[in-house]
Amino acid sequence: MTDTPTAAGSPAPTNLGFGVDVGGSGIKGGIVDLDTGTLVGERFKVLTPQPATPEAVAGGVAEVVAHFGWDGPVGITLPGVVTDGVMRTAANIDKAWIGTDVDELFSRHLGGRQVAVLNDADAAGMAEDAYGAGKGVDGVVMLLTFGTGIGSAILIDGTLVPNTELGHMQVGKKEAEHQASSRVKEEKGWSYEKWAEKVSDVLKAYEALFWPKLFIAGGGISRKADKWIPLLTNETPVVPATLRNTAGIVGAAMAVTRGLKI
Repeated sequence: MTDTPTAAGSPAPTNLGFGVDVGGSGIKGGIVDLDTGTLVGERFKVLTPQPATPEAVAGGVAEVVAHFGWDGPVGITLPGVVTDGVMRTAANIDKAWIGTDVDELFSRHLGGRQVAVLNDADAAGMAEDAYGAGKGVDGVVMLLTFGTGIGSAILIDGTLVPNTELGHMQVGKKEAEHQASSRVKEEKGWSYEKWAEKVSDVLKAYEALFWPKLFIAGGGISRKADKWIPLLTNETPVVPATLRNTAGIVGAAMAVTRGLKI
């Protein structure tokens, strides 16, 4: 997905940030207009190195940043838990990440500049809450990404509660993501009706603990939201994410611009 460049004759955006979203298959980045939550021009992507070791991935991040000639602070998402600048888990990337000082790693590869590193679902949640489906909603907003697993982000009046990892929460006899991820739907060949029952059970469990005002559904299956969101039976409203492929980039740029420390 790309964004429409600034129209001819209109003033160029000045409140800019830079975000990089590291995934299992690709490293994507771009310049973000922080007034609107949109990309300035197109995003740029390189393939995630295999094996996806810390040094190799950091080199890919540096390549993405260099493509734009960006010399300011950089926000970076990773598919795992990050606390105190250290990677604690590793999903879809090399296990060598566990215990890595990611602040030092990326700052070193980016010439010593300021970085902020956070979980990919947390970054997407920040972006959706500020600019997307959660904009203007007070109280507790929860983003859930339905994919290989279930990623989660909780925001309270715009403030992130980091590293919630609610896909691993026990719901009934199984972890939430082992019964309600889109991968489970595909593997079992479930209809949307059958899968929506499982998703509803998970959402009801989250409701009982967090009492959110809104659920935002992300992940690739959110593009078909009309086929399953109307089938859900939980009480809290559920809406599809709107930023899609740019959410992680936008949230990463927000994080470093705000000086976010997790």
